[in-house]
Amino acid sequence: MSRPRLIALLLALVTLMVYLPVTQHDFLPVYDDGDYVTNNWFVQQGLTWVGVKWAFTTFHAANWHPLTWLSHMVDCELFGLNAGAIHFINALFHAANSALLMVVFWRMTGQIRPALVIAALFAWHPLHVETVAWVAERKDVLSTFFVLLALLPYIHYAQAGHRRGYWLALSFFACSLLAKPMYVTFPFLLLLLDYWPLGRITSLRYEKSQGLRLIQEKIPFLVLAAVSCGLTMLAQRAGGAVSSFKEWPWSNRLDNAVVSTGRYLLKLCWPVDLAAVYPWAPVAASALILAVATLLVVSAAVWHWRSHRHGIVGWLWFLGTLIPVIGLVQVGHAAMADRYTYFPSVGIFAALVFGAYQWAGHSPFRRKLLTAVECLILAACLCLTEKQLGYWRDTETLFRHTLAVTANNSPAHLCLGVTYDLDGRYADALVEYRETLRLSPQMPKLRLTIGDVLVKLGQTNAALAEYRRALRTEPQDAALHDAIGEALASQGDLAAATTEFQEAVRLNPHLAQPHLEMAKIRFASGQTTEAAYELLAATRAGPNDFHILASVAYCLAANADSTARDPQTALLMARKAAELSANQQPEAFDVMGVAFAAAGDFTNAIICAQKALALVPVDRANDTAPLRRRLERYQNHQPWLESFRATNLPPGQ
Repeated sequence: MSRPRLIALLLALVTLMVYLPVTQHDFLPVYDDGDYVTNNWFVQQGLTWVGVKWAFTTFHAANWHPLTWLSHMVDCELFGLNAGAIHFINALFHAANSALLMVVFWRMTGQIRPALVIAALFAWHPLHVETVAWVAERKDVLSTFFVLLALLPYIHYAQAGHRRGYWLALSFFACSLLAKPMYVTFPFLLLLLDYWPLGRITSLRYEKSQGLRLIQEKIPFLVLAAVSCGLTMLAQRAGGAVSSFKEWPWSNRLDNAVVSTGRYLLKLCWPVDLAAVYPWAPVAASALILAVATLLVVSAAVWHWRSHRHGIVGWLWFLGTLIPVIGLVQVGHAAMADRYTYFPSVGIFAALVFGAYQWAGHSPFRRKLLTAVECLILAACLCLTEKQLGYWRDTETLFRHTLAVTANNSPAHLCLGVTYDLDGRYADALVEYRETLRLSPQMPKLRLTIGDVLVKLGQTNAALAEYRRALRTEPQDAALHDAIGEALASQGDLAAATTEFQEAVRLNPHLAQPHLEMAKIRFASGQTTEAAYELLAATRAGPNDFHILASVAYCLAANADSTARDPQTALLMARKAAELSANQQPEAFDVMGVAFAAAGDFTNAIICAQKALALVPVDRANDTAPLRRRLERYQNHQPWLESFRATNLPPGQ
């Protein structure tokens, strides 16, 4: 093994040790990890043919990135839902990227030490913790891995002219886009590298024929990038992630893009107060003026010293690779994100490092001074990275820190509220939800969530007030009418509840929950035939929804009225629900256990209850309590029966 490759391997090993604490981290289920892993049963099945087809055809999570889905499936195939192991794979990719980056710069420039410093800054900079310590950001480390692999054969092609390297680079670039469409500007980056350090463009006034040849060879890369852009826009529009120009005018987007670029530069130089979410806010005139001045000064400086090619290439590398995520196409409500600097930061690192080595020249004093500065900067990066890693160990810690370093951050309050809600800390959740609504009053549907929490706290009248307040702005919202009906039914006002359920069904005929609730009211009133019709309507509204089928099966299996109980039909529906969920959802096995017990088969009831307990996701630990109560009854040869009343609790609770 050559000396540069050995150094790159040592860098990767050190980087892996730096990120070893992530093996003790939890998933962040309310912050995309649920969509990507903990609540995604396609992923949890591991690598299957059904999963592969889904990965290439789905726009789930408002993205199209099949290789990322496949990588998560491989994780689950190998490790199940072991959060530490899956985090370690992210760290492994980051370590590999660091080593590859060093080899790339060494191969392009022939200089080992600057290449090592650039790669070490990339590996240990605290701004990159988000990308590595967040399971849902596998797409970032994976796509960067393939981009760096694409650069190696391209360098070989550019230096030796072998066409095989060209096609290999194109193939790796395609893989990168299949992992994340971040690198659609990669063809332009190749043109920059042709200028420096590959030297294929001799000057900024190169011959026309030379320029045309270099542009023509980038056309296949541009075609792949264009296809990726098109698919990404389709996916994000299908997922409702793209904000309209009415919501985010061009002027606001441009202002935010300029200020965010300036803030990225600042955080690269002074990485403090890093947060998971930076909320969008109107840009102050002073901040805009300062950002514009900074960008103009830097641009003027690199142009003035354009003979030092590393400066202009590094600056354009940074700006060009930021373009897809700078907010001109606004996705979500974040102004910026640390993860967006993962690859763009390399341009700044390269410009500064090669500039510093050019300044040092052959002067012994300057080179010693440069070594001391390098050591201080890298040591500071290591310390800050270790500290930043600690904030990502679980959801509550992450968003408490985010709120400590940002102001008026409604997304962070919302994530913290959902975390408390899932943990059963309803009073704390209510505080966070109300603060979210105060900061973002344009979220009327949040009142539905607040009302649901109030119901859990036993404050039904307060919940009704929230639902009705939301109904003033969303009068055609069927879910709100359903929630009001459930609250009224829990108070015993069955006539008013029925009216609300009927209105919900009128507004949305495909909403099954109101039918389920009306069936419970009919059962409670002794109207077994009418209840059966409502259950049938619920089944028709959600024939392929395992939640609906499980709910209907529960009504048929657990009814205390023996004339309304039908364990065999319930068992058939529970089995279909299990099939629809690929045997991965605890609710289906829970209901199956209830049906077996109602039929007197307690052996199979116990097996199903145990299976249900084993399938409860890590972020739903509170769901195990009712399952354990039912298991205990089955072990005592007692069925689980109840007299139905309309309630908003999920079936089986």
